[in-house]
Amino acid sequence: MRHCLGLVPALTVCGALSAAEPPRTIERMLSEEWDIAGYVGTFDNRSSLILFRKKGVNFLVQCSILYDVTRSQRVVTNCYELH
Repeated sequence: MRHCLGLVPALTVCGALSAAEPPRTIERMLSEEWDIAGYVGTFDNRSSLILFRKKGVNFLVQCSILYDVTRSQRVVTNCYELH
């Protein structure tokens, strides 16, 4: 039990650090001068993947875009780092 309680402050700090940075969006990536390194769409035109790169950064960022007319938010974007 003591070991679990020792992790609580560390998890709180990690959560606070990640919460300080706004989520990545395609608009943010382009405004921060990331270059599009690749793009692929599916055959049914409901989803796409965009790969971004930036000179001097040692990772790529991939954004998946889903278009679904059955949702109230029709366009769902998820961007994440690839290390």
